[in-house]
Amino acid sequence: MTDLIVGILAFFGTIFIFLAAVGLLRMPDTYLRISVTTKAATLGIGLLLVAAAVYFKDLSITTRVMAILLFILLTAPVSAHLIGRTSYFSGIRLWKGSVMDDLEGKYQRISGVLKSETDDTPEDNIVHDKDK
Repeated sequence: MTDLIVGILAFFGTIFIFLAAVGLLRMPDTYLRISVTTKAATLGIGLLLVAAAVYFKDLSITTRVMAILLFILLTAPVSAHLIGRTSYFSGIRLWKGSVMDDLEGKYQRISGVLKSETDDTPEDNIVHDKDK
């Protein structure tokens, strides 16, 4: 029975990782690629790790799997958000079929760099390493 559960978990984990790879190739822009790979790959890796924990039935392996799962679940969305935000600020355009741009008009472009309209920090107040 355990082998059946491990096989099902590993199969679905592999399917989700495969879908993430297909999504990486098929999606038209950076933002959609980030979305697909973050969600599908995180779920796929999680299912494969749970399959390993069920297969070995050892407390030390199960705690390691849980620690890895926690780390992946905490870091994957944050890193995807930061990559997407950096892509937007560096000027990578949305796909022409995108319906809306939620950040449009919230930032102004100053010398080729987007800057928040609510950012009140003047450039003169920024301390650089060479000024110390």
